[in-house]
Amino acid sequence: MSRRKKGEAVTGWVVVDKPLGPTSSDVVNRVRRAFNAQKAGHAGTLDPLATGILPIALGEATKTVPFMIDAVKGYRFTICFGAETSTGDAEGEVTAESPRRPTDAGIEAILPRFRGPIEQVPPAFSAIKVDGERAYARARAGEVVELAARRVEIHEIALISRPGPDHAEFEISCSKGTYVRSLARDLGRALGTAAHVSALRRTRHGPFREAAAIPLDKLCALGHIAPAPGPRVHLLPLETALDDIPAMAVSGDDAARLRKGQGVLLRGRDAPILSGSVLATHRGDPVALTEYRQGELRPVRVFNLAN
Repeated sequence: MSRRKKGEAVTGWVVVDKPLGPTSSDVVNRVRRAFNAQKAGHAGTLDPLATGILPIALGEATKTVPFMIDAVKGYRFTICFGAETSTGDAEGEVTAESPRRPTDAGIEAILPRFRGPIEQVPPAFSAIKVDGERAYARARAGEVVELAARRVEIHEIALISRPGPDHAEFEISCSKGTYVRSLARDLGRALGTAAHVSALRRTRHGPFREAAAIPLDKLCALGHIAPAPGPRVHLLPLETALDDIPAMAVSGDDAARLRKGQGVLLRGRDAPILSGSVLATHRGDPVALTEYRQGELRPVRVFNLAN
């Protein structure tokens, strides 16, 4: 006998404004309980000391998480000059110190070096796996962790304020895999000093912006309010994460084929000019994420949405 899943079949995205303290997994668990959802996941980890946008996928929306992982991200962060730390943020032990404090002009002069594709060595305290184990686990055990440089892209970086000689605030737009803690470390070194991140906030994740975010505590409080809809007023459609993917309406028969894992031929004069990923819809509802190749829509992820 099959066992019923606990919770309800809730599907969609909720954009949480993560506070200082909890891990991303903590946030996912609290959101899942607030919605009484069967399934939940996040699209990109935020450190406990970071705040800001953490998109949480519920139900069938978890199938779109891979598309969010590759999305452009935005951050606002503060660098503290004078000390480099083992973790790259205020939580770690000081590993290098410098009395030098850069000028605004000095900072502006080096920023072009950090725009575009750059090579970046991730921090030892990161979730990257080394021989099957997380780097941060090895680092916490006292091991010397050496990670290879990775290519990332900084689309834009700007100095936005200077609270004092010891601090500078920046905004960046960047590709997946970018570590702000590594960026702070490298900026400090390029300026002839030592530096670490003292504050970090994610301001954008793909199509999700701060304006759509709800503080975690406020969202969870809605879960205790009756009557419905409670937290569901903040639930965004599954397809919100797929705004860069073309959508195509299909017939009822073709929708049924896709739901069974079968391809749909679109050849002939009326065949669309498409390539790559396509969201197939029927009567406005998402049916499947597909790949369009050689005149055929081939299902990659089928959405099992309640009617």
